[in-house]
Parts: sequence; C-alpha cells; structure tokens
Amino acid sequence: MRRTILKAVVVAALAGLMTPAVAACGGDGDKGNPTAALAEVTAEGVDDGSELTLWTRAPLELQAKALVDAYNKSHKNQVKLTIVPNDDYVAKVGAAAGSGDLPDLFAADIVYVPNWTKAGLFADLTSNIGKLPYADKINQGHIQAGTFEGKKFVLPFVLDLSVIFWNKKLYKEAGLDPEKGPTTLDEFKEQALAVQKLNKPGVNGTYFGGNCGGCGVFTWFPMVWASGAEVMDAEGKKSLLNSPEAQKVYSTWSELQKAGAIAPGSKDETGATWVAAFQENKIGVMPYPATLLPTAAKTVDVGVTAIPGASAGDGSTFVGGDGIGVSKDSKKAQQAWNFLSWMMSEQGQVDVLAANNTSPSRTDLADNQYSAKDPRVATINKVAASPQSKTPVAVNFQQAFNAPGSPWVTLFRNQVYGDGKSLEKDNEAITQVLGQ
Repeated sequence: MRRTILKAVVVAALAGLMTPAVAACGGDGDKGNPTAALAEVTAEGVDDGSELTLWTRAPLELQAKALVDAYNKSHKNQVKLTIVPNDDYVAKVGAAAGSGDLPDLFAADIVYVPNWTKAGLFADLTSNIGKLPYADKINQGHIQAGTFEGKKFVLPFVLDLSVIFWNKKLYKEAGLDPEKGPTTLDEFKEQALAVQKLNKPGVNGTYFGGNCGGCGVFTWFPMVWASGAEVMDAEGKKSLLNSPEAQKVYSTWSELQKAGAIAPGSKDETGATWVAAFQENKIGVMPYPATLLPTAAKTVDVGVTAIPGASAGDGSTFVGGDGIGVSKDSKKAQQAWNFLSWMMSEQGQVDVLAANNTSPSRTDLADNQYSAKDPRVATINKVAASPQSKTPVAVNFQQAFNAPGSPWVTLFRNQVYGDGKSLEKDNEAITQVLGQ
C-alpha cells in the first residue's frame, strides 16, 4: 500500500515540475538543450559511436531487449538498457526528473505520457517526426497522447492491444462454432453462458479484473467505443461513462455475474493474475492482452477477434503499451533520435517487433511476412488500425481510472456486484478527479 501511495504522489508531483528551467530543457541558451539539438538533425540522426542510456519498465523487457540488441549489432552507437520493475518505475522517473538525471531515452506507459509531457520531461520531436516519410502511418493514438500544446514529444515504443480470446476446445464442447468468436456484446454473453452450462469443475464462461482499474479501462472502454460512444470528452476532463452504450456494457457483465458465468476469483482480482485462468483452460471467452498470444497459445487453442460493441461492426481495442521519447536531460539528442528513427523503420518494426509477435506501430507495415503466417496476428494488426481503436488521453488518467480504489473501480464494481443505482454519482466522481 505504501508503494501505491508513493506512486500516486510522484505522478501528481511530476505535473508540478514544469518550472521555467525544466520547460526550457536546461536553458543556458541552447547549450545542453535536446530540443535545439534535435532541430539541427537529419531525418536519420547521428550514429557516431556514442553510448546512450534507455529505461523501460519490466513488462516490455522482451521487446526492449530485442530492439536494443538489433540496434547495437547494426550501429556504431550503443544503447545501454535498464529494465526497471513495474511498481518502481514511476518513482524512479520522478526522482531522476527532479535531479536532472533522466536517461537519454525513456519509455512511459501511455496513460502517464500526457502528464509527463505536460511536466516537460521529454524533448520536442515535432520537426523530427514530421521529416519521417511515413509520419502519417504511425499509430496516431500514441502520437496524440504525447502531444502537448501542438508539439509532439513521443513515438510508440511497444503497442499493447486488448482483444477477445476464446478457447476453441471449450467452444466445441459447448456446441459453439470454434472458429467464430463474438461480434456483439450479446453474442459475447451467449457464448460465455454456453461454456458455463457445460458445468465442468473449475471452468467458467468468462473472467475479468473485478478490482483492477487498469484491466477495466483496457477491456471495457473498447466495448463502449465499438458501440459508437466515447468514455470522456475531448479534453479528458469529463466522464461519459453513464451513456446508454456504457450501460449496455455494464448490464452485459451484470447479467453474466447473476448467471454465475463469471469466475468467482474475478471479484477480488487486482490484475496480478487476471490472465492465468484462461491459460489454464478454465475460461471460455474473455478480453485479453494481444501481446500474450504466444504465451496463451502454448496451452490453449486460442481464437482471436476484436472487442465487440452493442451491434456488429469492426470492433475496437485499447491501444495501450508505452511511448518513448528523448529526455529533457539528454546531452546526446541527435544520437538518441538515430535510435528512434531506426526503431520506426521497417527493420525495427518488422524484422524485430513483428518477428517477436508484437504489432508494428505503423499501419503500412501491418501486413508483413510474420502476420501472413498466423491469421490471429493479422487480426490483431487489423484491429490496431481500426478507426474505433483508441488511446484515451487525460492528465489525471491514473488517479481517475487506474489507481486502486479509483472512482472508476467503484463505478464498475457497483454495476456488476451492486444494484447499479449509483451510476450518476459514480460517474460524477470520475469527472471530479479528471478536472482536478
């Protein structure tokens, strides 16, 4: 609990780091100013044998190591990678930002990016991104999350998408078509109920993070988007989670709970084990992180589709994951940009990320030799490019949604496990936090 409180304090404090010195990125003229250095750079940056430092959080270790290893083998510059435990990352970045000791490059969970760009932790990449010939093909959700006052500060590092996974073996046993997942919320409910009716010991229709705010935004927000509605206003200051479309999502899960089709462990699930039951062949269908397809497929015959809404359509996904940028403290901004521009190239996106079962961050590279080998990967890449797939942006996102005991957690728990009568009050509580 102490660590959770510390994280919340650090996130809030980072918003106050926008002092004149920080905003000027170190400011003795242009000396040591990474933004000024970047303005002088070619599209590819500088590869002169410099050593660069890069921080990322532990969940992205596989992708980060693959990218850094491939870059180091093909460039004079060498990147030294530091993997930080997920729970320690916010505090470590906060401490380094305050003391001027940020690494040359650092990644950030996309929900923190708006706060950290506002706080002045990243150098301005607007000109550099604009020089890339495929700039308009880069995932716009991450670009928008890292845009502040019209300036772009981050690129996508690793995309983490939410999709629907279903267990084909259990579907076949339940008399369902094992090759067809749900295309609407009603179909999702019906298919989960069909698996539940198997009455197999330890097997349930579905599962969700019933006490996990981040799990909820990752998997339930897309159900609202796929239904044609928004979860917040354009400024990220007002919650719209009392809409008829959102209420359809809540009623779907409430009905599944009343029917006993949600695994009992869901109610207290804080996120640490929310994918485990599916991997153990105990769950019929559930929203799931696309990055875990290789892991789940080791034990389950997995089907994959977009997260559905109230009516059949293209479906949606929460385009999560991490953004990455050049820090305000870097003295090697041109060299750091060389890594970023290579990372966004076909070599980085396809030969490294796609080869490691991670969706490219460029829509023009969604179809590649690796996605062609697995229709499920092709589906995931297609979902990532869907106009209904989004990255919500709000400076106070963490406090309103992700934090333990957030007003969002209160809202969906009341809808699923309570009588649902406090929706307007709970929605207003989210708005109050967003507007702080």
